[in-house]
Amino acid sequence: MWASWIPVLCLGVCLLLPPEPVGSEGAVPIPITCSTRGLDIRKEKADVLCPGGCPLEEFSVFGHIVYASVSSICGAAVHRGVIGHSGGPVRIYSLPGRENYSSVVANGIQSQTLSRWSASFTVTKGKSGTQEATGQAVSTTHPATGKRLKKTPEKKTGNKDCKADIAFLIDGSFNIGQRRFNLQKNFVGKVALMLGIGTEGPHVGLVQASEHPKIEFYLKNFTSAKDVLFAIKEVAFRGGNSNTGKALKHTAQKFFTADTGARKGIPKVVVVFIDGWPSDDIEEAGIVAREFDVNVFIVSVAKPIPEELGMVQDVAFVDKAVCRNNGFFSYHMPNWFGTTKYVKPLVQKLCTHEQMMCSKTCYNSVNIAFLIDGSSSVGESNFRLMLEFVSNIAKTFEISDIGAKIAAVQFTYDQRTEFSFTDYSTKENVLAVIRNISYMSGGTATGDAISFTVRNVFGPVRDSPNKNFLVIVTDGQSYDDVRGPAAAAHDAGITIFSVGVAWAPLDDLKDMASKPKESHAFFTREFTGLEPIVSDVIRGICRDFLESQQ
Repeated sequence: MWASWIPVLCLGVCLLLPPEPVGSEGAVPIPITCSTRGLDIRKEKADVLCPGGCPLEEFSVFGHIVYASVSSICGAAVHRGVIGHSGGPVRIYSLPGRENYSSVVANGIQSQTLSRWSASFTVTKGKSGTQEATGQAVSTTHPATGKRLKKTPEKKTGNKDCKADIAFLIDGSFNIGQRRFNLQKNFVGKVALMLGIGTEGPHVGLVQASEHPKIEFYLKNFTSAKDVLFAIKEVAFRGGNSNTGKALKHTAQKFFTADTGARKGIPKVVVVFIDGWPSDDIEEAGIVAREFDVNVFIVSVAKPIPEELGMVQDVAFVDKAVCRNNGFFSYHMPNWFGTTKYVKPLVQKLCTHEQMMCSKTCYNSVNIAFLIDGSSSVGESNFRLMLEFVSNIAKTFEISDIGAKIAAVQFTYDQRTEFSFTDYSTKENVLAVIRNISYMSGGTATGDAISFTVRNVFGPVRDSPNKNFLVIVTDGQSYDDVRGPAAAAHDAGITIFSVGVAWAPLDDLKDMASKPKESHAFFTREFTGLEPIVSDVIRGICRDFLESQQ
């Protein structure tokens, strides 16, 4: 039983914390990890031991003096000045949830804002114990609780095939009302769960549109689905007019910054939920979003009935707000009931990065030239398999006059430009031309062909903002040197992938390939083995593109 409650922290309002229970002086602090959160300690009060040398990225801290329970305990303790970066004992007290956790820089740590959370904690200096803290949680023979402390799970990498920075812009107006607002949150939670959120997968944040837009949490705040679901659940209904245009413009301009967690080279996406219709101009907001390289998806629910159309400023508001008016960026649900079946199709859209035409990605910001071996050893039928390999890579990219560019050169002893980067600006035309390339037949001079391609194909686009790639497909030994021409290509900023078949020497493939050689050089004994290499080359191009954007 507590004899009394003692005020120990005062900052405008005093926090009453319980005194020491009798006989607790000898309690041994429980070792925790750098990233153990307040919500992981399910006690009213506990003594813990923080390890030293914690990386700052493991300190996710929300608030000042009073911290949201999703915060790192050790991060909060350093932020509060209770311990230093060398670690030490900390006492944690559970507190009720609150509104508006503030952002304060203290002791080298920038805490983050959070609009609302269901539980809080504060920290004071703890009692020294005999145990030594490490970066890993350890169990004791007789823990203070009588139970083994659960180890904090490691952060999950997430779905690496769905890298996107996504803002959910939800409707918080009186138009949707409290009940449908909660159904909307449930749907967003299901979408977030299926996306596969993680450190190397999609990151999400949430903005509420009402009279005035409010960013509920940013991309950097949470990198696990569990924490995102908690955060969505805590979002409170605001009410007011459905000023979706105002909220979309605010999100495009303020949400996707490096400070708030936006990543370079990753598609920026806003998923806008509109229940009925917006009460302001959304077309201008769509233009602003495109200027900021943001892909806008509109999820419309309960379209206005004929009697309501007179109240809608622009009945074509969906087509004017989305990234592209091609059907891909718009999605409709008849109501908020039974929405589970709509989750997967929406997630599939959000993970189709090659369609994200309003963001600079590896699918729309590259120049890829194919250098195709047309020597006699290949043969007509195998040459067709080579062209199929080239087509399967090319068709993955968003080819347009402002997007990805494709070129092709065939070589023997001589070189022939089949088409250059500026000849065709649609995917359909590029694929048709590739199919109709005629087989040359002759010797093999790969070195000369590389030099020819660098000079005549990449030369005219040297000022292009796109990143340059050269994919070489060959089946045999070159009669000339390949090392010098390949080095010159590398020096010109061209990344080379070398793909060898049958008798192609591995040394030549490695000499031509960019570094690291093992991820840029491929070999298969048979021409039919080219097909599995398609995905390896595409992934390699996207990986190199992302690294170039860092």
